[in-house]
Amino acid sequence: MNTFLVIVLIGLMAMVVYSLVRGIVAFLQTTRRDIDSGGEKNLRELQLQQNKMMFARVKYQALAVAVIVLILAMSR
Repeated sequence: MNTFLVIVLIGLMAMVVYSLVRGIVAFLQTTRRDIDSGGEKNLRELQLQQNKMMFARVKYQALAVAVIVLILAMSR
């Protein structure tokens, strides 16, 4: 059972990194020129993508912590 939980933990950690990188990419695509030129539609889409990835990252981190707690509880 611990092996399964470790595999799940590694998968969750990979998802955390993936959502972090996607959020950073969306953040880097938002340039000062877009903000100043009033590119509302593109800017709004990028902000929604940033928020979505931030929420996903927090969700996967919480699940990873829960798996760690399970592993520790089962090892005692």
